[in-house]
Amino acid sequence: MAKQDPAREPAGAKAVAERLADWLAQLGGPVRREVAEGLRELGAMDQAIYSAVASTPTPSLDKPLRRLSNAANNSRLWLAIAAGLAVTGGPAGRRAAVRGTLAIGVTSALINLNVKSFWSRQRPDRVGAGVPEQRNVRMPTSTSFPSGHAASGFAFASAIGREQPWLGLALRFLAAAVAYSRVHTGVHYPGDIVVGSLIGASTGQAVAGLMDHLPLTGRPSRPDPDGAVGAER
Repeated sequence: MAKQDPAREPAGAKAVAERLADWLAQLGGPVRREVAEGLRELGAMDQAIYSAVASTPTPSLDKPLRRLSNAANNSRLWLAIAAGLAVTGGPAGRRAAVRGTLAIGVTSALINLNVKSFWSRQRPDRVGAGVPEQRNVRMPTSTSFPSGHAASGFAFASAIGREQPWLGLALRFLAAAVAYSRVHTGVHYPGDIVVGSLIGASTGQAVAGLMDHLPLTGRPSRPDPDGAVGAER
């Protein structure tokens, strides 16, 4: 099967780095031109990594990663974990589940209603890139940048980690696997998942931190300096 030539990508498939590079180059100046060149190189790396993943045979990984990618559609994987925490994790599990679920909601709104509409990057041409058919999942109709799957996964893991650090660490590994599965199945470029992961992790931390300051967090009371038990201040 013919491979896609990155030099002939449609304009809508340009990496965000390349678009920023074009904008900086128009402004002129030696520093801006140097930064623009670096951004173009990042864009070329984005395309090259996608092509390398697409062309590397991984028959033993294709089915598990396809299933993992599908499991995370509409955040079903993360909501199932949140439900399990709420049922079996006691008060701490319920608090973590609320944090994680709220983080997913905020992140999804931020990604889908704002960022994706601002950067209208086309989805990859996985047929032209030679992505094996056994990897295929449904190609989303939304724009490519950034990855909503990556953002939701890291938002959930970051928010859970505020309450339960070890579980949060494990969930970050799972979120990274989900994020990679989106490149492996051909529906995202690597740059999409990197930026999505950063947005999700930041938003998850922000949501969890905000919930720490709400008056009704459900946290257990702690002793005051005189040894009496009082409400959390």
